[in-house]
Amino acid sequence: MVPVIMLADCQSFYASVEKAARPEYRDKPLIVAGDPARRSGIVLAACPIAKQFGITTAETLGEALGKCSDAIVIRPHMQTYIDVSLMITEIFESFTDLVEPFSIDEQFLDVTGSISYFGSPEEIARRIQIKVMMYTGVWIRVGISSTKVLAKMATDIWAKKSETGIYTLSMSDVESLLWPQLINKMFGVGSRMTAHFNRIGITTIGDIARLPLAELKRKMRIVMGRNSDIQAELYWQTANGIDSSMVTPSTYDHQQAIGHQMTLPCDYSRKEDIDVILLELSEEVCRRCRAKGYMGQVISVGAQGADFDLPTGFHRQVTAVDPTNITNEVFEIVRKLFYTHWDELPVRKLGVVMSKLISDNQYQLTLFGNREKARKLERATDQIKCRYGGTAILRASSLLGAAQALERSAKIGGHYK
Repeated sequence: MVPVIMLADCQSFYASVEKAARPEYRDKPLIVAGDPARRSGIVLAACPIAKQFGITTAETLGEALGKCSDAIVIRPHMQTYIDVSLMITEIFESFTDLVEPFSIDEQFLDVTGSISYFGSPEEIARRIQIKVMMYTGVWIRVGISSTKVLAKMATDIWAKKSETGIYTLSMSDVESLLWPQLINKMFGVGSRMTAHFNRIGITTIGDIARLPLAELKRKMRIVMGRNSDIQAELYWQTANGIDSSMVTPSTYDHQQAIGHQMTLPCDYSRKEDIDVILLELSEEVCRRCRAKGYMGQVISVGAQGADFDLPTGFHRQVTAVDPTNITNEVFEIVRKLFYTHWDELPVRKLGVVMSKLISDNQYQLTLFGNREKARKLERATDQIKCRYGGTAILRASSLLGAAQALERSAKIGGHYK
């Protein structure tokens, strides 16, 4: 039996959730953006009415208001969006137990075994649309095909522009419908990769699909070097609709790394200010490791400058002598690693990641220091934060002007809860 895979996408998800909660804004342009009070930040979502004025995601709020001064601007409520996303997942699971989240507003469904119960794939898609709209007020667009990658492109290229919000792209239609599309419409191809492809004479998806794989690898080496063979094979398979990955509900159950990054409110160039952020990042990563029962042995630190058009920065990692989730141990490693590679140019983004994770049920005792005492102390502070909130107990350094812990405690993923 040919698999039936869907990619369900929530239209203007954040904006749709806000409009559902505020019916008085139903017929008005609405934007969800970073900080309306300061008239700053970027556009996280714009409703279809706002998009008619040319407002796009990721442009600055100032640019958006320049296009539509009457737009309603709402601060994001991330916890609400997470709750609605989980509710939508439950609705999908009433049609199939094979549901795989792809992002907060996109999920894959394998409905192969559901057709005998709920009707054709298109009928299932319509039922999903009705049920999600009824329960959440969010409009769902659905792409249908036999593989995940084709379902994704069916959604992005056609379903999002269809009045019904549903589009089926069968494998037999790939050559006639998908191949004539411009290369930037292919899943996984951004603006930079589009420029690379254009340099070697590839402008459409079909240009890749028709090439022998060996020839595509040769061409890609010209612009991307010898290490591009794996990427070439992935692009070639995508252009031909080939995707062996299954819809797997447990895709994210087995974590391989835990990290946290922070975009700073201004350029940081003083060591004492950077130290505060590195400590806060180390503490957050270790807290999350402990909460999930992990220790990490490979510790990474990354930095990025303020100019995103001319990117500067680095990302380096080191293997610790023993796996750990103790904040002070991780901070010392992070600090040493950072200052070894920092060029002293101002930084705007910092990140810490722990990988090579193992269970924290067993750990190495040391002759010097008292790791068990440190572990007990951190477990106690974790319990206090879990019960009374993340700011119930703070390091003194998090009260300094450079610190971000207090402000970020009111946010999820850098945005307000």
